[in-house]
Amino acid sequence: MKTCLVVDDSRVIRKVACAILRELSFQTEEAENGAAALSACRRLMPDVILLDWQMPSMTGVEFLRALRSETHGNHPIVVLCTTENDASNISEAVNAGADEYLMKPYDKGLLEAKLAEVGLVQR
Repeated sequence: MKTCLVVDDSRVIRKVACAILRELSFQTEEAENGAAALSACRRLMPDVILLDWQMPSMTGVEFLRALRSETHGNHPIVVLCTTENDASNISEAVNAGADEYLMKPYDKGLLEAKLAEVGLVQR
């Protein structure tokens, strides 16, 4: 079974994302911030990470840079999920190591399509 780490400071968003992912046959884990996400990745690197951009203490981009410097940190596919849609923000995220970008709010169809693009689900 594929694994996904959902990183978001909103408990509601984490719960909704995890419910969608379970419907798509993913095993899920949650982290409320970048530091908790790094700890989770050090325990067991997931196949994919859904990552919020705006979080307290460590932004999504800061987490990405830290993750990519870790041993096996290039393994997970990282989908940055945010309301930020400025081209410079997208460029910053890609340069930091994001594989994909998904605008909030998203639903099951959008998330499934994005995961299909990276080969993690079949449509």
